[in-house]
Amino acid sequence: MENKGPGTPHKERWLPPTLVLATLSAAFGSAFQYGYNIAVVNTPHKVGPSCGQGHFFQVLKSFYNETYFERHGTFMDEKVMLLLWSCTVSMFPLGGLLGSLIVGLLVDKYGRKGTLLINNVFSIVPAILMGVSKVARTFELIIFSRVLVGICAGIAFSALPMYLGELAPKDLRGMLGTMTEIFVITGISLAQIFSLQAILGNSTGWPVLLALTGIPAVLQLLSLPFFPESPRYTLIQKGDEETARRALRRLRGHERVEAEIEDMRAEESVERAAGRLSGLKLLTSRPLRWQLLTVVVLMAGQQLSGISAVNYYADTIYTSAGVEPAHSQYVTVGAGVLNIAMTIISAVTIERLGRRFLLLAGYGICGSACLVLTVALLLQNKVPELSYLAVICVFVYIAGHSIGPSPVPSIVRTEIFLQSSRPAAFMVDGAVHWLTNFIVGLVFPSIQAAAGAYSFVIFAALCALTAIYIYLVIPETKGKTFVEINRAFAKRNGVELPEEREVPEAEPHVPSVPAKETSF
Repeated sequence: MENKGPGTPHKERWLPPTLVLATLSAAFGSAFQYGYNIAVVNTPHKVGPSCGQGHFFQVLKSFYNETYFERHGTFMDEKVMLLLWSCTVSMFPLGGLLGSLIVGLLVDKYGRKGTLLINNVFSIVPAILMGVSKVARTFELIIFSRVLVGICAGIAFSALPMYLGELAPKDLRGMLGTMTEIFVITGISLAQIFSLQAILGNSTGWPVLLALTGIPAVLQLLSLPFFPESPRYTLIQKGDEETARRALRRLRGHERVEAEIEDMRAEESVERAAGRLSGLKLLTSRPLRWQLLTVVVLMAGQQLSGISAVNYYADTIYTSAGVEPAHSQYVTVGAGVLNIAMTIISAVTIERLGRRFLLLAGYGICGSACLVLTVALLLQNKVPELSYLAVICVFVYIAGHSIGPSPVPSIVRTEIFLQSSRPAAFMVDGAVHWLTNFIVGLVFPSIQAAAGAYSFVIFAALCALTAIYIYLVIPETKGKTFVEINRAFAKRNGVELPEEREVPEAEPHVPSVPAKETSF
């Protein structure tokens, strides 16, 4: 790379290796867990009279039944079996809710990186328990372990975006923020692949399939300690400016970090004036009411826009289009690959197109796909060819959700709060995320039974309402400091922030010469 000299922009830009490796270590060990444990028992084996029962469900059903028979001399009633399976699935979002409620306390006391490291306990322990459940002949270990991995996911869902958002320079926050969703989807896709009958979704491989969730946690425990804690946490909350400066130099790969240090000092001065907020105080805080409403809308919209329902209904749509039930699992894997591809596109374009554009475009695509899907499902009995259109709508919906509603909220929720209120805000939005996730899973089958194909009109309407809110309320945040974003919301909240000290223009994060230190 050509050296243009200090302070001169570079034609070529590259990411400092320490920042890249810290991001990979944090995201793979945290977000991957979330995605893997969502999918490993949920797909491609939907449970219910209208959806059929997939092979992996049958494998675990046999284990549950055999264990029950060994204890009681009789097999389970089918209703008891479905109840146990429902508990197995639903314990994950319950754990997620518990994790979201304690994450604020953890990130304040132990830091962002420290919380991620502690969180690995909630992955490694259940991985061991699920791995030995077959030998121990107890399905209760699986159900209990689902609570623990849910806690892991709930903590990671908030702590990881916070860590990545505070590590990144302002012109890379969007791209690094999408790493959360990319690794969630990667976890989902690998779980779908590994749970295929030919790989681990069989009577001998399922303990290994469930135990694999511990591997990313072990890798994170071995690698993340060598990377810096969040510089913003170190300076603003711990008051250790020199350590924050050293961390920034490692993460940026050069010595010119004073502009960012000044930006943190400016944020710190605003923090002192505002004071630190608990979760309860945040709910009644006038200076943050629009930020709070925004994260609630973004998190609720993400789930209530129908992504869980589309995934739930996908197998039925594939079957109606003539896809053999035995082959629908491969179509599901294909949808997962599309999900990853579109999220990567979002990652590489977000700093150019902006958060608002991707959110609005994503919700527009999702809402339109839901409407067309409704028509296709209603008319496919009269026009059989429309069943193929229904499959296309599922893929279009997944693509639309992947570019905006899935990845972008994690970025925006980090950007619109300052350091003192961020932990409390993440507790609130994490709770909203897990509650709406649980509600959709609980209510959608009833809505589907009552409204049939018209249920997707409801999701189209929710997509439209969320998009209207984004258009009217949420400002574009790309390339802005946390204080600048906070000031934009302060006007809407009808409050004035203390005068901001003049901060020197931030220099490019790209070093004029490659840093000698590259990773650990």
